[in-house]
Amino acid sequence: MSAMSTTSATPDFAPALPHGELQPVFPGVHLVTGTMKTVLMGAHWHFSRNMTVISSGRELTLVNTVRLDDAGLAALDALGTVTNIVRLGALHGQDDAFYKHRHPKATYWATAGVPPAPGIEADRPLVDDGAAPLPDASVFLFRQTKLPEAILHLGREGGILVACDALQNWLAPDAFFSDESRAMMTQMGFFTPANIGPAWRQFNEPQGGDFERLMALDFRHVLPGHGSPLKDSAREAFGERFAQVFAS
Repeated sequence: MSAMSTTSATPDFAPALPHGELQPVFPGVHLVTGTMKTVLMGAHWHFSRNMTVISSGRELTLVNTVRLDDAGLAALDALGTVTNIVRLGALHGQDDAFYKHRHPKATYWATAGVPPAPGIEADRPLVDDGAAPLPDASVFLFRQTKLPEAILHLGREGGILVACDALQNWLAPDAFFSDESRAMMTQMGFFTPANIGPAWRQFNEPQGGDFERLMALDFRHVLPGHGSPLKDSAREAFGERFAQVFAS
């Protein structure tokens, strides 16, 4: 079935917010940066977020969805057909229902135990070492956090971690930030390479054991839900950060 026209979307879907273009990161892996607006911990946030698009032949897997405008959707359609929609984190998911409506045959995966996203229920759960949306992928689930969070491990290019909020690599605020969020998040230490998400860490109180398990995976690269891709040196950079945060 071909993708539905965007005119079929109902007013209940969050609108398409400003975003960039789909950019190739690796063969068969693209990333697009867009806008997030939310209220969290009593504050208004306006910042950037990433969607990763993974190709397996002409089948596409969307991770950390960002609703695209008509031109962006046309570029997405040119890559193939959306067959999987993946929600890794509890604080994401507002655009999942839009893509499921547009691609009703796609399988919607969500981390086990995560509160449902608006207007959509999971078709398949993401569980630790359980079934994954792609044949060359595996699922890593944090076991010691207040809210569920998963990371997708791709067995490509020496190992790629596709993360949501737990692993971030914001080097500086970009064009998708409001002035208020830029100032607030600078003060909170968001703009740190190879970082554990500050707000995610504050709320979820993660424990070092999960990060020891994560470091047992083979990977060279991280594609975060927020910030820039970190290529080649990701394992070393994040390993140093984990050691700093969880030093006994």
